[in-house]
Amino acid sequence: MVVSSSMARRGLVVLGLAACAVGFASEQVMAARAARRAAAPRQVAAAAPAAQAVPVKAFVDQYCVTCHNARMKAANLILQDKNTEDLAKDAETWERVLVKLHAGAMPPPNSRRPDDATYKGFIATLEQGLDAAVAKAPNPGRPPIHRLNRLEYTNAIRDIFSLQIDGKLMLPGDDSGFGFDNIADVLSLSPGLMERYLLAANKISRLAVGDPNVVPGVTVYDVSDRTMGQDDRMSEQLPFGSRGGAAIKHYFPLDGEYSVKFTLQRSDLAATNMIRGLDVENLIDVRLDRQRLKVVKIGGGGDKPTFGAVANYYAEEFAPDEKAEFRFKATAGTHTLGISLNRDHWTMEGVGPARLSLTSDAFNQGVTSGAGSGRIDMTIRKLEIGGPFDGRIPAASEARKRIFVCRPTGAADESACASRIMGALARRAYRRPVTPEEVATLVTFFKKGREGANFDTGIQTAIARMLVDINFLFRLEKDPGGAKPGMPYRLADLDLASRLSFFLWSSVPDEELLRVAASGTLSQPLVLEKQVKRMLADQRSSMLIGNFFDQWLYLRNMASVRPDPKKFPAFDENLRVGFQEETRLFLESQVREDRPVTELITANYTFVNERVARHYGIPNIAGSHFRRVTLPDDRRAGLLGQGAVLTVTSYADRTSVVQRGKWVMDHMLGVPPPPPPANVPPLDATVIEGSLRQRMELHRKNPVCATCHTQIDPLGFALENFDAIGTYRTMDGTTPVNATGKLVDGTTFDNPADFRKALLTRQDAFRRTLAEKLLTYAMGRGVETFDMPSVRQILRETKSSGDRWSSVVLAIVKSKPFQMRRAES
Repeated sequence: MVVSSSMARRGLVVLGLAACAVGFASEQVMAARAARRAAAPRQVAAAAPAAQAVPVKAFVDQYCVTCHNARMKAANLILQDKNTEDLAKDAETWERVLVKLHAGAMPPPNSRRPDDATYKGFIATLEQGLDAAVAKAPNPGRPPIHRLNRLEYTNAIRDIFSLQIDGKLMLPGDDSGFGFDNIADVLSLSPGLMERYLLAANKISRLAVGDPNVVPGVTVYDVSDRTMGQDDRMSEQLPFGSRGGAAIKHYFPLDGEYSVKFTLQRSDLAATNMIRGLDVENLIDVRLDRQRLKVVKIGGGGDKPTFGAVANYYAEEFAPDEKAEFRFKATAGTHTLGISLNRDHWTMEGVGPARLSLTSDAFNQGVTSGAGSGRIDMTIRKLEIGGPFDGRIPAASEARKRIFVCRPTGAADESACASRIMGALARRAYRRPVTPEEVATLVTFFKKGREGANFDTGIQTAIARMLVDINFLFRLEKDPGGAKPGMPYRLADLDLASRLSFFLWSSVPDEELLRVAASGTLSQPLVLEKQVKRMLADQRSSMLIGNFFDQWLYLRNMASVRPDPKKFPAFDENLRVGFQEETRLFLESQVREDRPVTELITANYTFVNERVARHYGIPNIAGSHFRRVTLPDDRRAGLLGQGAVLTVTSYADRTSVVQRGKWVMDHMLGVPPPPPPANVPPLDATVIEGSLRQRMELHRKNPVCATCHTQIDPLGFALENFDAIGTYRTMDGTTPVNATGKLVDGTTFDNPADFRKALLTRQDAFRRTLAEKLLTYAMGRGVETFDMPSVRQILRETKSSGDRWSSVVLAIVKSKPFQMRRAES
């Protein structure tokens, strides 16, 4: 869409103020980051349950200093000179030791190890000593000023204005830190990014209010690529008896006329470049909010070329979909535009024709080479929506209902009405009651936009100004008056409400949460617990489930993996989407059903449709609809048997023992290995005959490599029964798969099921890892040494509640790092 010249001038006014916000915000961010690194007292939680006391010095001298001394310096860790009486003086070192102990990684294999009671007693002694040593000086940390990331910005616009925007088109992606893209330290604000915010604010204000001067534009939606089959119903928003296509949510800015145009999938070879499946008549059904707009007939009859002359027909010369563009009327707001094909041009009886391999010549040419050799269906490649043409400001869109809580009866009461409108919007945008001065600033911009225009244009200008305000773009937490430098204090209820909503919803607080916070009762334990449960039950908590897990478990990478089609011809877009949906539904069910967190490892069920079930060898599943199934055996139990996890931890052409082992160490045990040393050749560059195990042994012959690979490789080999796209196998080519191994503590396993049982012997390490990752995500900063007593308190509270998801979330919300903050030093 094109911005009018008058709007551009108004945008420059906003930009002038935005530039000031950039300077102020940047100074605040830099100061906050410096303060965060300043020396500060440590924090403690309640003491752990009593256990057998084990003298720290005696244990270290007997089991640790043989390797961790000034001469050996194993893992760059020296314990012989550490203070064993006042643990707080070397708290960072002892916390590092605890991580290794919980994972069973120390003492290492083939070293002298204490009995189980002594081992657990030493862990308890360290934890109690560290907690007790810092009990009198809590330190909740001081997160830097926190800019909204792209997802939070997009969700905030949705919840303030009831307006769906595509944040990926408006704003660049965010940097990540500690594995997440909501970390305040890395969410910087450059002048270039501020310009993008300005452009986004201008566009959003026009979409929300409705600008009759909007110039028609075209939005293109990619429906599928060449490897996605469209032989079944693709969405519940599409009609029964349909196949393929997509149901797309699109925001229509004005009441008016719009156009729709679709493009059909072509063959992959330039020699033919034909529309696929053109030899059969297809009915293409286009609907708006499930109401039919038009049915377009393509293929068969006059559209059917002579197969003997296929090579002479190019898409440019023979493109019936080019004629399929048409216009329709739509009201302003978000609507679902659905496009699908009929599926009744063939009937499956018994075993139907197989889909052609993605690497076959017939598939690439887009023609069926003969009866019974397979089929190539017509498919939709992309959809284009144009407009608005002859647009009109909507009478009552959802966004306008949110904005215009009053209408002036004349020029005399315009300012009062504008103050009411902007005061209500700013309360949600700034996430607190606004001051008269803040409202006056927005009304000033209203008046500027009102000059030479109408009331709505003035409100549009004021909204654009509000959306570049520092109070919207940043989560600001102010120290209370009189707070001494470095003093810990409890957050004000409004700041707590903002932390809570961005943690659970990745968005601004709703009206109920704001009302409770403004009343000063949110921090009361029973009130807070009630709000947490309400917010978890809300559909918006899907943001926590998807956003946290996608980043923690690397599931976002599933969208970009590209398995070698020659080695893995079974992998296509349907399987990629199926893997993503399986894991999403599984994680959603775990959290919403409030299951124990250890079921991420052990759950005996998953979600499949026909495509995923066929890949897993699960019989009697038909159709594209996903349904919950009990697994026939335990080899695919939990996350470690799901295709998404197994695929993102593999290479394009083979499995990766190292990547899978590292993934388990990092995400299950919380002991990520260090980066590999320089000048170590990759596996494929080594010259050795034999099995994968024999080739991996070459790395371990180097003592420098052996230190890590002795721990990594057995964890990766445990999953070798699954190939690079998650297919279960017993043979790797001509070599039987050998999935045996043992954890660093000596626990052995023979197959993936045994491996899960072995991991459960270290479930405390998994629970701690999960708590640390979720606390990192919740706070928007990394977990520091001074946070570890709080992490242990979280684990104690959740264990008493059966380690259920609601108890984990609630314990994090109740923790000192979440509810408190340290005053600026």
